[in-house]
Amino acid sequence: MKKIISVFMVAVCLMMAAPVQAQLHFGVKGGLNLSKASFSKDALKGDNQTGWFIGPMAEFTLPIIGVGADIAALYSQTDLAAKGYDTDLLGQLIASSFGLKTFEIPVNLKWSFGLGSMFGAYIAAGPQFGFNIGNKKGFMDYELKKNNTTFNVGAGVKLIRHIQIGVNYNFALSHTATIETTNE
Repeated sequence: MKKIISVFMVAVCLMMAAPVQAQLHFGVKGGLNLSKASFSKDALKGDNQTGWFIGPMAEFTLPIIGVGADIAALYSQTDLAAKGYDTDLLGQLIASSFGLKTFEIPVNLKWSFGLGSMFGAYIAAGPQFGFNIGNKKGFMDYELKKNNTTFNVGAGVKLIRHIQIGVNYNFALSHTATIETTNE
C-alpha cells in the first residue's frame, strides 16, 4: 500500500511540475494567401487569387508531450479581380477589382516533435474565425458577410527554435458572400 501511495504522489508531483515548465512563445506570423473564388450554379469561375496576412501570435507548449495551442490575430487581404472570371452566363462584366480584407483569429491545437535541438516538426488543426473589416459589397453587388468560419489543418518545420515554416489549408464552414439573382 505504501508503494502505491508513493508512486501516486510522485505522479501527482510530476503532473504539477509540467505546467511550470510549459513554454510560452510570442512572435509574428506572416505569409501568402492563395485562394480560389467559386460561385454556385457555375455562374462565375475564378482563377487562383493571391493575398497576404500578418499579425502577432502566441504559442503555448507542454514540452514533455509536445502538445500545445497556437493562437494569432491576423490582418488578411486577398485581391480579387473581376476580369479573371468567366462571364459567359452573365454577359460582359466591367473589369474591376476589389480587396477582401479580414481580421482572422486561428486557434490551433498543435503537436510538436523534435528531431534534435535545432530542428523540429509540427502538425496542427483547429478553427479560424474571420471578420470582414473591408468592403461590405463586392463586384456585381453581392453582399459580403460580416464573419465566416473555416477549419485549419497544417504542418511545418521549426528551425533554430525560432523560425517556423508551414503550410495550412482552410476548409470553409460558412459562406463568405451571397448574391441575389433576379429572373426577368
